[in-house]
Amino acid sequence: VQLQASGGGLVQPGESLRLSCAASTRTFSSGTMGWFRQSPGKEREFVATLRWSDGATAYADSVKGRFTISRDNPKNTVYLQMNSLLPEDTAVYYCAATSRRLITSSLRDSRFYTDWGQGTHVTVSS
Repeated sequence: VQLQASGGGLVQPGESLRLSCAASTRTFSSGTMGWFRQSPGKEREFVATLRWSDGATAYADSVKGRFTISRDNPKNTVYLQMNSLLPEDTAVYYCAATSRRLITSSLRDSRFYTDWGQGTHVTVSS
């Protein structure tokens, strides 16, 4: 499965961006799709994810209340609406997916995601 991420850019603190991730095939009727990010010198970290079968979502504590993950079923697309952006949100954002319906305890673990997009850069700076 190919994942195409888009929507990154340069914004000022407090502004918003919306990332999109489109999947090439409809394999996610029971799967999970989400976002991870990696800043220079840091390890990749979980941001948000959505379980396709029931719409369950999970967020990293650092983005809870500011970021919202959503989906468009006919388009096989997941969105990440990022509001009130902070300089520490600067990173390369990666879309990830698996055809498995991940249990709650596995949603935040990158090892369970089998397909990855190319990454889109988000820079938050004044």
